Amino acid sequence: MEAVANGFDLVLGLSATKAEQLSTLQVSARAIGVFFVLIVYVRIGKKRFLGQATAFDAVLVITIGSIASRAISGTAPLGPSLAGTLVLILCHWVVSYFAKDSKTLSRLVKGHDTLLIKDGRVDRKALRHAHMSEDDLAEDLRQQGVAVPEAVKEARLERSGRLSVLRK
Repeated sequence: MEAVANGFDLVLGLSATKAEQLSTLQVSARAIGVFFVLIVYVRIGKKRFLGQATAFDAVLVITIGSIASRAISGTAPLGPSLAGTLVLILCHWVVSYFAKDSKTLSRLVKGHDTLLIKDGRVDRKALRHAHMSEDDLAEDLRQQGVAVPEAVKEARLERSGRLSVLRK
């Protein structure tokens, strides 16, 4: 058993107390290990957070990336970093599980959509509240293949930050 532990230490540099003590091969081995552990973690979690559907999901992806990079580079201990990442994914899963049945919790952690155009009329107050300029709206409409707001039945700034458009 001790031989296995020594082998892991040799390959992953688990006993290193400073990042500078890790060899290129050890950092590479850590990268491979973290990569496969994160694949397992993503399978445990839900797939949607990878699409960064909301700020709630994006924050998790950014945090995972930060913790994983520290585990790989050796600026944080490997085991505790991977454990912390798993806890965050499980926390995200639990909150999203309850948020699906609770409108209040869902709005709290995921936000809400904003109606920007109704029957061809731009709601400038909603646009200001969303921190969008007329040029931003025009760009988003063009990306949806719409030349003018008057051609829109309804346009909403979704929780994901994307504009959804229903044409007249």
